[in-house]
Amino acid sequence: MKLTITTFWILLFTFCFSAHSQEKSLLWEVTGNGLTKPSYVYGTIHMICPKDYLMTDSTKATFERAEQVYLELDMDDPTLMAKMMQTSMLTNGKKLKDYLSADDYAFLDNHFKERTKMSLAMYNGLKPFTVMSMVYLTLLDCQPQSFELMFTQMATNAKKELLGLESVEFQMGIFDQIPYEKQAQMLVDIVRKKAESTKEFEKMVALYKTQDLEALVKLMDESDWDYNGYENILLANRNANWIPIMEKAMQAKSSFFAVGAGHLAGEKGVLKLLKKKGYTVKAIF
Repeated sequence: MKLTITTFWILLFTFCFSAHSQEKSLLWEVTGNGLTKPSYVYGTIHMICPKDYLMTDSTKATFERAEQVYLELDMDDPTLMAKMMQTSMLTNGKKLKDYLSADDYAFLDNHFKERTKMSLAMYNGLKPFTVMSMVYLTLLDCQPQSFELMFTQMATNAKKELLGLESVEFQMGIFDQIPYEKQAQMLVDIVRKKAESTKEFEKMVALYKTQDLEALVKLMDESDWDYNGYENILLANRNANWIPIMEKAMQAKSSFFAVGAGHLAGEKGVLKLLKKKGYTVKAIF
């Protein structure tokens, strides 16, 4: 269950940086505009090897001060896994194989057999984007660690309420707006260019660890992966949807929000949207 939940969302971070930030920080304090207590926003990376995982003392301290925790999804929802499995399946009468040429399917099948000892046929009923998260696992030489799972455990241990900014159904529906044919082609490209994919991911992780959002933006701008036309679906629209939820939460209690770091920066990013609402947003180091 851990691998399925924690790795699927990597692509929201990996391909969706789109704007610049002047300060090198992943942790931000939100005050003003009538708030009686500060709240906090933290940018995560959804999949990272344990050797690269780091949570600063300032992050732990702000987490402890917050009274409730929001992730993109409500990770302690007992129905989460069932909902994810249900929404990950193709329901249009087609299979993954129908979106791939015979050669591409055979190529991916061989890759899965080599790396996982299982045939691609095991995943033939899944949407291409879901399989893509599994492909990334085959490119890593580690058991990935998750900030989301860590925050979930920390919230449970501290008996803090854990909530989600959006539902599984909504989040999975986002990917359904990207044609399955395009998803399938990206799936093949990632494996065919696995050396480049792995190298790019390693660069991204290194920059994430330095909290250098500007350099991450440049890396994403130079990426070969084509998400042109889907930026609003993947980022801007969701950011706008989160703001009223965040405002209501912050007005009620000091809140700690942890979302993919790609959602933070830019004119349509969460931080800028909060500033436009009249809040003071300050980097915490």
